[in-house]
Formats: sequence, structure tokens, C-alpha cells
Amino acid sequence: MYYSTIGILAFLILIIENQDILFKRGSTELTVWKVYRRFLLAVLVYYATDILWGIIESQKFSRLLFIDTLIYFIAMAVGVFYWTQYAVTYLDEDNSFGRFLMYTGRVFLAAVSLIIVINIFTPVLFEVDSECVYRAKTCRYVLLGIQILLLLLISVHAFLSLSKKRDASGKRYRTIALFGIIMALFLTIQLFFPYLPLYSIAYMLGLSLLHSFVVNDEKEDFKHDLERSLEREKMQHERLKSAMQLAYTDPLTGVKNKHAFIEAENDIDRRIDSGLISQFAVVIFDLNDLKKVNDSHGHELGDRYIIDACRLICSCFKHSPVYRIGGDEFAAIAESADYNTLDELLAGFDEKMANNAEHGLFVIASGCARFDPRTDNSFSSVFERADEMMYIRKRLLKQT
Repeated sequence: MYYSTIGILAFLILIIENQDILFKRGSTELTVWKVYRRFLLAVLVYYATDILWGIIESQKFSRLLFIDTLIYFIAMAVGVFYWTQYAVTYLDEDNSFGRFLMYTGRVFLAAVSLIIVINIFTPVLFEVDSECVYRAKTCRYVLLGIQILLLLLISVHAFLSLSKKRDASGKRYRTIALFGIIMALFLTIQLFFPYLPLYSIAYMLGLSLLHSFVVNDEKEDFKHDLERSLEREKMQHERLKSAMQLAYTDPLTGVKNKHAFIEAENDIDRRIDSGLISQFAVVIFDLNDLKKVNDSHGHELGDRYIIDACRLICSCFKHSPVYRIGGDEFAAIAESADYNTLDELLAGFDEKMANNAEHGLFVIASGCARFDPRTDNSFSSVFERADEMMYIRKRLLKQT
């Protein structure tokens, strides 16, 4: 039972330190975390078999001990396989050495699987006698020796690579190297003391090292990457928002364009259908003699005429959206404050235009219609009445 206490402690420490990686799937989106998670699960299975080994051995159940030991060696091989995958992925070793490690991990797993099958019939790896005494065989020492050599090879490679690194990736190589040294040291001792849980102790120390020096740093890097990603998304959103604003803005005057006017018309139609609007008015504006100005004085002066006229309309209808719906036509949709003072606004605008006409300044004809829920069932009916009123006003201004 004493043997099992180390495995239980290692099992609990692994879960406590890595619960976010093991149980929160959102933290395993990156390939490196997926591989690391599989490695941790393999180690957990190994710990479980090691814990059961101590319990079964103390109770002298020879048949169960034999089965558990088979699973023990499978878990050990799977752990080696995923460790080589993780080391290559984490260090980004997309080279011949990385491919060698990946291939070696697969071959080791396949070899151990074959040896385990053979051991069921012929004890080449281990045996358990009728007294529940475990005896290691030659292949057990060979497998441990291969693991030691493989761990040392990875450590030596990591240390040699570390001397060439001048950036933050150096910490990765240093930690991988130290993990390999710790594991190799304890496995070497394990060769001579098969009844000590040194493999579990090696895993416990090595994984604590990984968690302290690598995993926390990687989480911090992932957090920074996520923040940068969110910042990029925010910038893209702002650019998209700006692009959409440009798509709805008249480039000459800066007010809303015909496309925005159609959107507003559709929105008001939806509000009419649902009974959410009862008061609004449409005011149509037309610039008199724009063509004459363009022909006589050029389009530059014509553009100035449009800009000045738009500025005057906006100054009058300060609380209403103004749209340029044609070359010389504008529209305003009055609600709330401007709707409540609409008569005064229109009277002041007409007075200004009459004064302009007398002094030979630019003249803007306007027409207004209010929404009547008893007779109007759409925005277009209000717009048509306003348009008619504008043409009436236009003719009157030309007669003055």
C-alpha cells in the first residue's frame, strides 16, 4: 500500500495543476495543447495502473497483478509516444530531428505492444508467479534503457539548440531539456529498484516543472495573442463601420445619400406596419436653376451651390436626418423635436427663400407632407404628397 501513496499523490497533483487543460476543452484549441492534453491523459492512466499495482500486489492477486502490469507497460509506451509528439510540436521542430523523434515514438509504441502480446505467452518482459512475486525480464531493462537514451537525446538536442536561441523560445528548450534529465535520472535508478515507484516520481517532478515554467508562460502568451486578436477584430470592425458610413454618405455634402434614404424608408414602413410610429413628416427640397449654374459658371461653382444649399437645410432642420436623394434634390424626415415645431421651421425656411429670390441668391423650393395614419399605409404616399407640394412651391418661386 505504501507503494500506491506516491501514485495517488502524483495523480492528484496532476489534476489540480492541469484541470483547465484536462477539463476545459476551450483551452485545447491549439494543436500544441491538444497534444499536451493527450500526454497528460496517458500519464493519468499510467498513474492509475501504478496505484492499482501497489494495491493488488499487497493483496497477492497474482492474475490481476499480471493484467495490471500489462496495462502499466502500455500506458508507459503511450506516454513516450505522446511525449515525443509534444516535444516536436512545442519546440516547432519541423526538421529531420523532429521527424526522427516522431518516428521513434511510433516505433517504440508498436514494439512495446508487440512485446506485451508475446509476454502473454512467453515471459520476455516480466512474469508474476503464483506467490504474486513480480520478476522483471530482459526486455523490461531494454525498454527502460531505450527510454533513458531517448530522453537524454532530446535533452542534449534541446541544450544545443538553446545555445543558438536569443529569443523567448529559449525557455522552451531549457524546460524540455530539464524534463528529460529528471526523467532519465529517475529511470536509471528504476533499473536497479523495480519495486520503487520512481517512474511516477519522475513524472510528478517533470510535469510540475513543465507546469511552472512552460504552461503558465504559454497561457500568458495565449492571453496576449487573444488580446491582440481581439484588438485586430476591433480595428476591422471600426474599418468596416467606417466603410459602411461611407457607403451611406454623400461624398460632396457629407449628409446621408439615396441608399441611406431607402433604408430609412424601409424602416419607417416596418414601423407603420407594426403600429410603432404615428407622427412624422417628409420635407422635399429642390435647388432651382442648378443646371443653369453648371452651364454658365461650371460644375465647381455648381458644387459650391449644392454644398451651401445643403448647409442651409441642415441648419434649419437640426434634429432631422437630411438626405441627398438626387443631383439637386434633398429630403428631411422630421420626427420628435422638428416635427413639433414643423410649422415654424417651414415658415422660416420659406421666408428665407423668398428673400433670396428677391436678391438674386440661390433658391430652394420645399414641400412638406405629414403622415396621416387614417389614410397613409406607407412612407411613399407621404413622400409623393410632399413632392407635389414642392413642385407647387417651385412654380411659385419662379413667378416672383
